[in-house]
Amino acid sequence: MTLSTDSSLRGAARIFSALLEARTGQILSESRAWRMETALKPVMRSRGMADMDELAAGLLGNRDPALEDEVVNALLNNESSFFRDLQIFDMISRSILPAFHTDRGDRVLRIWSAGCSTGQEAFSLALQLRNDMARWRGWRIEILATDISGAAIEQARNGIFSQMDVQRGLAVSDLIKWFEPVGDNWRASPELRRMIDFRTDNLFDAKAPSGEYDLLLCRNVLLYFTQERRQQVFRLLTRHSSERSVLLLGAGETVIGHSEDFIPHPEFRGAYARRPQGSRVAVAPLRRAV
Repeated sequence: MTLSTDSSLRGAARIFSALLEARTGQILSESRAWRMETALKPVMRSRGMADMDELAAGLLGNRDPALEDEVVNALLNNESSFFRDLQIFDMISRSILPAFHTDRGDRVLRIWSAGCSTGQEAFSLALQLRNDMARWRGWRIEILATDISGAAIEQARNGIFSQMDVQRGLAVSDLIKWFEPVGDNWRASPELRRMIDFRTDNLFDAKAPSGEYDLLLCRNVLLYFTQERRQQVFRLLTRHSSERSVLLLGAGETVIGHSEDFIPHPEFRGAYARRPQGSRVAVAPLRRAV
């Protein structure tokens, strides 16, 4: 197992970093490593452990899958927000979804949010579709949202978000229309929750996705992987996409140097399309909605 953490990290920190990489493929960057002790404090508190050394000893001394899960979930970066990178969601709403509506004769729309964290991205997509439901009446809409963190998926399934969560990117009109107060928190309506299939899944041993998806979002996930791991993820995305699919990555991510199966989309800036088999030219564009 290769450790990619800073050489100055203590032995305990190296153990946690190795566990995270082995279980998720994620490399713990320096910016995340220095917050390790803060992230693990709730685990140490719940287990009655004094410090990181004791926690590391607990991992090494006994094969305790539950403790490993707690440590991994604590170290994962579950940063998310509603309509994160608003320009992307504007493009989805104004251009990508209408193009699918025009292009798909079978009236089926399939979306996969990979690395969905606590679900804000998937709920943002569901919101866009619900707010435009007159267009989509009679369609079968499937939204799959996956993440390796069981804790994040449990929260996403419950659809419960704090006041701070809903204030980050969610319009007041959508909050009032599609969420209900639960104590100091807010819960997504049953209509929204029914639209999304949340699954715990590992991108390196993926079991949840099936068939091809029209829109694939794998945003701010690849940043934490090695070159080899990124190539693995792109091979997975290739298997579950077609020449009509649209792939969206994070702002700091690219297919360049990682996959030859995807090329910049000819219509949607910042998005990617599948390269046609046996071709080195851009794919034919989706038909524009009128």
